[in-house]
Amino acid sequence: MKVQKFSVSDAKLAKSPGQDAEIYVGNLVDENHGGPVTIGYGRYAPGQSLTETMAVDDTMIVLEGSLSVSTSDGTVTAGPGDIVYMPKGQSVTIATQGEGALTAYVTYPHWAQFHKG
Repeated sequence: MKVQKFSVSDAKLAKSPGQDAEIYVGNLVDENHGGPVTIGYGRYAPGQSLTETMAVDDTMIVLEGSLSVSTSDGTVTAGPGDIVYMPKGQSVTIATQGEGALTAYVTYPHWAQFHKG
């Protein structure tokens, strides 16, 4: 792999596998590129919610809008510039209000191998 720069316009956003919510993801680096992590963008429509147990360690950076991440320990709300870390094995509910959210993410290992859709 070589040094690369990405922009949101580089991502081909598609509906997140196995989800009914209006949540779209676009990997830019993943298992097909030979690196150890997946890097991409996510777009969450307003009023969406997704609950899952994390199959990988996931770091999400909010670029636009806001979202909340709830666990049995409580809820954090994140807006532009905030980073949310969701460890492997943690049950989370990610929810949007208002205008929804645009995020960037980095996962280890590659999340798609656990979400065949």
